[in-house]
Amino acid sequence: MTPLDLLGLVATACTTTSFVPQVWRTWKTRDVSGISLPTYAIITIGLALWLLYGWLKGDLPLIVANAVMVVLTGAITLMKLRFGARAPSQP
Repeated sequence: MTPLDLLGLVATACTTTSFVPQVWRTWKTRDVSGISLPTYAIITIGLALWLLYGWLKGDLPLIVANAVMVVLTGAITLMKLRFGARAPSQP
């Protein structure tokens, strides 16, 4: 692993963990009222394409970052679809 790969993996850790609190909060509260379905759908598709790009290039930081981000943003997108018609739960 090169120093550049290490830099990419550290950047990956920073950016991917930023979505964890949103996933956790959405799962706990079932409140998706402030989440934009088009935004999350588009970002999930874009990240999936970046994942494919990283896979084709054999670029480990791109693969790891985008694989995790697809899971996290995809989870938010699915929760928006599933919980969108419901009223939010009381914490």
